[in-house]
Amino acid sequence: MNTQQRRSHRAITRFLALGTTTIATVGVLAACSGSPAGQTDDQYGFPAVEQDATAPLTVWVDAAREPIAKAFQEENPEVEINIETYDGSSGGSDSFKTKVALFDQSGEGWPDVVFSTQQNDTAWAGVEQNGVQPYAAILNDGLMSDEFLDGFTPGALDPMTRDGNIYGVRNDLAPVVYWYNETLMTEFGYAVPTTWEDYRDLSDKVAAEHPGYILGSIGDSFAGPYTYYWSGEAPIFQVDGDSFSSDFGDENAEKVTDLIDHMLDNGTLVQDSVFGADFVTKYGDKLLGTPGPAWFAGAIFQNPDSLNAASGSIGAAAPLFWEGEDEVTGNVGGGVWYGSSHSKNLEAMATFLEYVSSSEKAAELATGLPAYATTAEAWLEQQSASGYFAGDFSTAITQAAESVWNGWGFPSFSPETAYSSIVIPGLAAGKSLSELTSEWQAEYENEAQVQGYSIK
Repeated sequence: MNTQQRRSHRAITRFLALGTTTIATVGVLAACSGSPAGQTDDQYGFPAVEQDATAPLTVWVDAAREPIAKAFQEENPEVEINIETYDGSSGGSDSFKTKVALFDQSGEGWPDVVFSTQQNDTAWAGVEQNGVQPYAAILNDGLMSDEFLDGFTPGALDPMTRDGNIYGVRNDLAPVVYWYNETLMTEFGYAVPTTWEDYRDLSDKVAAEHPGYILGSIGDSFAGPYTYYWSGEAPIFQVDGDSFSSDFGDENAEKVTDLIDHMLDNGTLVQDSVFGADFVTKYGDKLLGTPGPAWFAGAIFQNPDSLNAASGSIGAAAPLFWEGEDEVTGNVGGGVWYGSSHSKNLEAMATFLEYVSSSEKAAELATGLPAYATTAEAWLEQQSASGYFAGDFSTAITQAAESVWNGWGFPSFSPETAYSSIVIPGLAAGKSLSELTSEWQAEYENEAQVQGYSIK
């Protein structure tokens, strides 16, 4: 793989992601067989039920996406919409998949639109389950225009694409950048790290000279797998056809493990969740820097309920990379909107999907980098105009979005569940990460086998 060092001064132009989503056997409850009752035709590439332009939309969102759903409701009063909040399958909870399996069994109840924080849902939502047609509607066979779909940042829809069919629209891109506190770094005389080796060296200086200050947290289910291992080009979560592989013995994987253990030992990495109240209390004024996704911008730093950092104090720098290796980074989520193939109001559903991903309001309400190119451009302009972030925020985010390592996989299960069940409690019990990687890898392989993958 060649070093990825492309630059852009305007909109995001590339987000690298694994192109083909592997399909695996998904264990679900026994479901009703056949196509939906009252189906009319398959003009959109799937059997559609009889349509009713007055039928209300039921929309599932997480709390962060509720404002954009309400904005649609306000601006489109002719569409009756019922907004329901749920966890968004955060942390790999599989709540989306579990609930759809129940609706498949009963043959009714599917929500018209669902937002999910996970990128791996197409591996099951785009596949027939026990005789019931896929939950996710095909979007690129007449339901949504090519002009609209082509407006997404190139590669953004790859995880939602299978056999040429697009099953979901991406809400946001979530490349990992290096966030830093400009005020504290200047006060302490520290340089912003550019490599993982610099980051480790900085941790030793901070531990010796300013104990109590930190350089990140690994207390969230996404932090270990996505922020550190994916960014560190570690092949612990890969798919090749119907095979899954996880290699914590790889050189890069071992370097990431050693880095995390080293910084846990010197106290510059902590185990608190960045979303916990304790994190704000303990580290609100002691976070010198951290690798983290683009959506940290609004979810953490600008959030009045989180760090609520002062204007001009926080900057985003280019992603960290290993010296002498490819300048790549990881990705932490980037939610997806799915429309139901069972919807009685497909036209309104498609209108909703277009609004939440590409409208001016979508740019205004975004907490991170939107996946739709013009919306991303508007959001970046808003951030630059606000003067909130120190440094060249737009260039750093752009570079990160262009540099996501494409060696990560999108099977039908999340990497977060094993991290939550094995690593987080193991570290809390006093074990080192190196003592947990064998069990962590075994759990990934067990989950893969349950989902129908062979282990490579």
